[in-house]
Amino acid sequence: MTTQPAYWVEEFTDEERARLAPYVTNLDRPVFALRNLPETVKGALFARYSRSGKTLRRLFLDEFATEVEHGGSGGALSAPPVDEASLVGVSRANALYERVFLDYGDDSVAQLGGAHVACEQVSNVLTKLLEWGRLAAYLEQSTRYVSYADRPGGRWRYHLDPDVDASDLGPEYRRVMDGLFATYAELLPALTDHLARVVPHEPGSSEAAWRRAVKARALDGLRGLLPAATTSNLGIFATGQAYEALLLRLRASALPEARSYADLLLEELRLVIPAFLHRVDREDRGVAWSRYLAETTAETAKVVEAVLGDLPATAQPGPSVRLTEFDPGGEDKVLTAIAYPHTGAGEAEVAAQLSHLGGEERARLLAAYVGERRNRRHQPGRAFERAVYTFDVVADYGAFRDLQRHRMCTIVWQPLTPALGYDLPGDVAEAGLAGPFQDAMAASAGLYGALVPRFPAQAPYAVGLAHRIRFAMTMNARELMHLAELRSTPQGHPAYRLVAQEMHRLVGEEAGHRALAESMRFVVHDEVGLGRLAAERRLDER
Repeated sequence: MTTQPAYWVEEFTDEERARLAPYVTNLDRPVFALRNLPETVKGALFARYSRSGKTLRRLFLDEFATEVEHGGSGGALSAPPVDEASLVGVSRANALYERVFLDYGDDSVAQLGGAHVACEQVSNVLTKLLEWGRLAAYLEQSTRYVSYADRPGGRWRYHLDPDVDASDLGPEYRRVMDGLFATYAELLPALTDHLARVVPHEPGSSEAAWRRAVKARALDGLRGLLPAATTSNLGIFATGQAYEALLLRLRASALPEARSYADLLLEELRLVIPAFLHRVDREDRGVAWSRYLAETTAETAKVVEAVLGDLPATAQPGPSVRLTEFDPGGEDKVLTAIAYPHTGAGEAEVAAQLSHLGGEERARLLAAYVGERRNRRHQPGRAFERAVYTFDVVADYGAFRDLQRHRMCTIVWQPLTPALGYDLPGDVAEAGLAGPFQDAMAASAGLYGALVPRFPAQAPYAVGLAHRIRFAMTMNARELMHLAELRSTPQGHPAYRLVAQEMHRLVGEEAGHRALAESMRFVVHDEVGLGRLAAERRLDER
């Protein structure tokens, strides 16, 4: 049992304790949470807190409680009865937040409150725009564990752009999209039955776990048939600042769906955190920012075309990962960052001393820092961030969707087109289903070709998740450890497992950072059969 130090306990009168009790989780301990207050009040309170010598409880009593209870300086409103389940009025909270924002605030104040938002029926193209921001949490509906063979509301789950639908291409768009989903629904039971015949039922696993793992593998094999127009559900938790940035990016997008969704998001967010978003519609702030983003994107595209000419994408035989940039001295920099906090010398002096160490001493230092990692969640500290790598990757769009969610990476990607070809899953070929799969990919590419001259922003909707996309990822060794160990696990999709495994190999062999690569001991290079089986067994055990 840990002995707690003696903390000073602030004194409050009985009246003050009664006023505080509904809004804090305790009155006498140094750690407490706020409750029963809108995000705007909490944001304003913390903003003022950063510039006051008072405790948070005292600050609330002295500067906020009266406005919270009586609705402002005029005191015209009588205090409503408050219990632990009640909330103060949102309008008075907004007024209070805006007053504090004007007096004390800057952008950091908008980080002090947030909201949970459900974003449903968004295309897979739009999910990548929604998930661009680093400072937010996202959970996206999986195409690996969810079947898309149903038709909610009587239609397949794909986004239908109003402009495309109203044009003469509308019937062709619907025909091809319906055909892609119909092929998916037709092949799913056939591939599942094939896998059930050829994949052994491993000893120690229940029938239910084995069947769930077989189904997951079938869904993995066929998700490439789904077009990028496939709709998804996405949950977001973010701060007011992150939502503001998201809205301004969406408004600057060339994709009509993104701009439409910005309006929907803003309407709902203003019901829960309105004061955090008051700059979005201001001509000199949010409107100007969105205009800046749109103008620079368009102008950059023009200049790239002018100075580099036409650099067309060409189909290639398969996925690839290239290490395009790294620092040969990356391991030395990591060792310097490891030692530096434990010395009183400057970084240059530490690096110079380390340069004289032999291999055994260097290995001892790195081993001490990495320690005995018992699982992939045991990760060394930020010294690993001193070694940085850039990878140029070509992989199917389905794999890209999963890798793009690693928000600590710097990731940029090229437009989604059919030009780089597609990947035919081995399971699909072995099941004798290659013909329908290939026909579907040809139909997808044909629809893209018809759309792109007139609807360039919407044309990627037609492209199947099996088609390849080129993207570049820059990350440090600490993030690489997380990505490579997570994405190479047996339950991972084969497409992104290959990318993670190759990144790990390149760092050890091509960059020559063998010690760093060896510290990533939970990267799995073995081939697996039913990758989801172990996870399904654990589910049975629970």
